Amino acid sequence: MRLSKVAITLACLLMALAGSGVISLLLCSTLFAALILTSLLSVSSMGLLVLLSGNILVALVLVSLAPFLLRAASKYLRKKSKRYHLYSREICDKQKATGATKTLGFFHPYCNAGGGGERVLWSAINAISESHPEYHCIVYTGDNDISDASILETARLRFGMEVNPQRVTFIHLQTRPFVEAELYPRFTMLLQSLASLLMAVEALLSFVPNIFIDTMGYAFVLPVFCYMGPCPVAAYVHYPTISTDMLKKVENREECFNNSSNVSASALFSTAKLWYYRAFAQLYGMAGGCASVILTNSTWTYNHIVSLWWNSASERTRIVYPPCDVSALSQLSLSGRKNVIISVAQFRPEKNHALQLNALKCFKDRNRSNDQQFQLVMIGGCRNSGDEERVDKLRSLARDLGLKEGDDVIFKVNASYKELQEWLGCAMVGIHTMADEHFGIGVVEFMAAGVIALAHDSAGPQGDIVVPYEGKTTGFLANTAEQYADALCGIVSLPEHERLELQTRARNSVKQRFTEKKFQSSFISNMSSILTSE
Repeated sequence: MRLSKVAITLACLLMALAGSGVISLLLCSTLFAALILTSLLSVSSMGLLVLLSGNILVALVLVSLAPFLLRAASKYLRKKSKRYHLYSREICDKQKATGATKTLGFFHPYCNAGGGGERVLWSAINAISESHPEYHCIVYTGDNDISDASILETARLRFGMEVNPQRVTFIHLQTRPFVEAELYPRFTMLLQSLASLLMAVEALLSFVPNIFIDTMGYAFVLPVFCYMGPCPVAAYVHYPTISTDMLKKVENREECFNNSSNVSASALFSTAKLWYYRAFAQLYGMAGGCASVILTNSTWTYNHIVSLWWNSASERTRIVYPPCDVSALSQLSLSGRKNVIISVAQFRPEKNHALQLNALKCFKDRNRSNDQQFQLVMIGGCRNSGDEERVDKLRSLARDLGLKEGDDVIFKVNASYKELQEWLGCAMVGIHTMADEHFGIGVVEFMAAGVIALAHDSAGPQGDIVVPYEGKTTGFLANTAEQYADALCGIVSLPEHERLELQTRARNSVKQRFTEKKFQSSFISNMSSILTSE
């Protein structure tokens, strides 16, 4: 980490000479990223500085002064930044209006995405505002094509959450386009993570909070705020950027959405990718090791984080289940369900919506003798043009499978919260197909709403959600299209009273474990060590 500190110091000094414009921002971030890679190659900071300076004494002086130079340089650049003064005035005005004296920064570049991660963000902000009114919340976001008021309105419509605009300030980041996955068809994880340093530096130069928490999985931003702020940093991890499961799949040469057939079919490419993954895992662990508090959303995520992140992560890591819309959805009637199979998931590649279409096709082929016509309704958010193209491909796949849009399958993109509730209130089955889903808020919502859950047999749904309650089943698990079809046939054939008992049991199970109140209580409790120390 000393090398990283020296790297940032040198980069910031160069920025001081060049000014605080975009070119300087790119220069700083690029140098920082390059020298993180140097640390990956196990070149010691002392050895590198000796080589650069030719003098051991100079190297010693640079290492000892690095932290001070680092902080002084970043402070100087903030003072020269117009953005910093503009945001500082806005934050100060809101603090005066609410009586807040401190700031807590949430790093969430896609805060308007409308997924489970965003529910965590808004629920956490409301929890902080209620339990620690001395803190004013800041959201670092890249949603620049929409107003702050519209972002909060989306939170209200999608999640039914009212967020006081006087309690939150949005800092808009211009560098978010650099982390879009489509820019990096190869070495995606590494290049996206290094690109996130651009956002981190821009965020740092815009405003430094008293406490910083990443709630979207950009672990590489943590050391930037930890050492350049400096301020205590925390992380709420929904999904590890890399996991031991991913390493195993590459090692075993298994084809999946992030391990193409071209790689899995080649021993040479698989070996090279495995070493790349191992190297990245070390970088990822080093960055995550900066966090003082680490919160994970499931047992599966917890196990991966404590095995990957450095500095005795297990001592600082806790499981905090995300907030789920249990109370409102539990009011929906269990009876009167229609022949609807509902899917609730953002249109991302890992969600594997194609498996749902194949499962529906298989189910329809097996259920031809039954007069009942079932309809699959896919509800999800689109973050960008890549997600929109993915929906178009799903439409094309449905046509190829002989599934008629409007009759067999319906796509509901960026549906409102009210519309989502309506579909959950009438659907019989909820289908989930993501392998190694970190948690699975959608599955919890199915069970709370009285929709029979049919989820992927892995990770969060398998270990935390679709588990026995009072010794009896609460849902179904599957892996392949055939297994999903078998489960659907079994659900359809259940007698009405058995189906009602299953719905009731599943609802009671999630009502006891996954609520907004429990999340907020657990979040505040586990964050208290740094909330009260500042």
